[in-house]
Order: sequence, then C-alpha cells, then structure tokens
Amino acid sequence: MSENNKSYIRKGQYENIQLSIYLDAKGHVLDLDLQHLDQAALTRPAITALIDHTLLKPEATKEQIRTLCEEALEYQFGAVCVNSCWTALCTQLLQGSGIKVASVIGFPWGSPVTAAKVAEARQAILDGACELDMVMNYGKLKSGDYTYVAHDIREVVRLAHKHDALVKVILETSVLSEEEKVIACLIAKEVGADFVKTSTGFASGGATVEDIALMRKVVGPDMGVKASGGVRSYADAQKMLAAGATRIGTSSGIRIVQEAMA
Repeated sequence: MSENNKSYIRKGQYENIQLSIYLDAKGHVLDLDLQHLDQAALTRPAITALIDHTLLKPEATKEQIRTLCEEALEYQFGAVCVNSCWTALCTQLLQGSGIKVASVIGFPWGSPVTAAKVAEARQAILDGACELDMVMNYGKLKSGDYTYVAHDIREVVRLAHKHDALVKVILETSVLSEEEKVIACLIAKEVGADFVKTSTGFASGGATVEDIALMRKVVGPDMGVKASGGVRSYADAQKMLAAGATRIGTSSGIRIVQEAMA
C-alpha cells in the first residue's frame, strides 16, 4: 500500500475513507475467510433470474443478437447485456417478456469523457435499457484522481435514476490493486450506483471468488455485486454467489442452467 494512502485517502472529499478497515499495512485483505463458503444448490428458476445473458463482442451481428434474445426468452434469463447499438433491437424483441435489457456504457476501456458516457447512457435509456453497465475510468482511478472518477460515475447514475434505470459500475478488477478495488467500491457506493461489477471480459482476467468476497465486504449487504468474466459453469456460478455475488454476467448461461438441472 502506498505511504500516502496507508490509512486514509487524502484526495479532497475522500480523505475520510479508512482503508485500514479492509486492508492491513501490506495491502492484504483483512478477515477474508473463503474456506467455508456455502455453495447451496439453486433451482433453475433461481439461477436463471440471476444471469445477464451476454454478448459484447464487437463483431456480433444482428442475427447473433436475435439468437441471444431468443435464448433469453427460452431460458428466462433475468436480462440480456449488449453493446448500446443493439439496445433498441433487444427492447423490441423482448417487449412484454419481463426480461431486462442492459446496455454497456463507455465499454470496454472506460476512458471516454464523462459527457460521452452520459450521452451514450441517455440514448440507451431512450432505446429501452433499464440497466446500464458502465466502465469506470480506471486510468483516472490508478492516477489517484478520485474526484474525477466519482463525478464520472455520479453523472451517469443521476441520469439513470431519473429514468428508474440501474447502474452497475465495472471496476476491471484484474488491473487494480487490492487498495484500488476498495477505493473503487467505496466511491461507487458513495455516489449512488446500484451495483459494482468485476470485469468487462476484455482485460487480462475476470471474476475471482476473492474479488467478489472483497467487493461484498466493502459495499455491505444492500448493494448489488455482479460477477462477470470467466464464469462458465454452474460450479463457477455457485462459488461466485456463495462469495457474495447477486448477479452473474456470462455468455455461458445456457451451459450453467443445463448443469444446474443435471
């Protein structure tokens, strides 16, 4: 852990964030017991409702998006998660089904300026998205510009909540230190985001049980935690849910459900 941030974040309004509650002097997570996770079996309706059926490849075609929605209808997944250009199509295909449309914002790097993220979020909401998975500007976070990060998230949250839409903040945990994960979670919670989410699936790593447990520890029991990236089996999903996830983002939803039924 850096000397300047050993106990507190000394960055404007975030000077009172006490990292020592979560991390020891070496930056290791305190009191994180992963040895006794309760991997309770989930029924098919229970697991499908927690899955965001996902297709975010930039080369995805219209027909592939149609198939994604058909699969969501067949398996009754909780939501589909797509790039914003496909939001309107998904809204049309899923109309009246109760399946939500989640649109990614600032994807996958999180580096567009705030105004661009807000504009993309506004269009996604107009096109029918009721959930926004926005990528945090993790370059700014790693630079220590926490005020920028907070403003960036807050502006999207403010717009979304005016339209009763949820915001999931993607942290990209594989590129963050333990300290940075804690800070990111605390900022997302403070500015009113509804979820924190591990990964885009486009970086070096995806969700881990350790990261989910840490995120749950930091945000507490009332905020959503989404595991995404590398969740490919029912066993993977069970572990993430046992560690504290409340939503699973995956392109392997059908496999997960089929394994749950076996």
